[in-house]
Amino acid sequence: MPQIQLTPAERREQRAQAHHLDPVVLVGGDGLTPAVQKEIDAALNAHGLIKVRVFNDDRTARELMYQQIAAELNAAPIQHIGKLFILWRPQPVKERTLDEDRMPGPRDVKVLKYSKRGGQRPEIKQLRVLGNQRLTSGGQIKRAKPKQKSIKKRQAD
Repeated sequence: MPQIQLTPAERREQRAQAHHLDPVVLVGGDGLTPAVQKEIDAALNAHGLIKVRVFNDDRTARELMYQQIAAELNAAPIQHIGKLFILWRPQPVKERTLDEDRMPGPRDVKVLKYSKRGGQRPEIKQLRVLGNQRLTSGGQIKRAKPKQKSIKKRQAD
């Protein structure tokens, strides 16, 4: 896989965004093992821009490790400062899954109503929740509030 190339301006922008980040992967005394590479790959997929801390005193070994990670994981090397590496890779597009509870329109929901006295079975109620309604934690159905006009529109009316 070819390594991602960034312009100096893009690299500077990524460095600025990474300034406040904490290292998400730590490379220990065993060096760059397959398990560590897998963690770095997972972190790049999840975050896109990451910091990696390496516990190794040899600067040339760290530089080789930095270039190896960037080449093997198809990531752009942003910065190597001291024992920290900053790497970036565009995040993969996630497929959206349809959540049945979040679909618009009516849906049937089962609600458990517990008795105030202990030891009794909870009452199961079947409720139909419409698209403009929501179910509270207490099992009540509330109607969604209508959108309010913005202040500018109200002053114009």
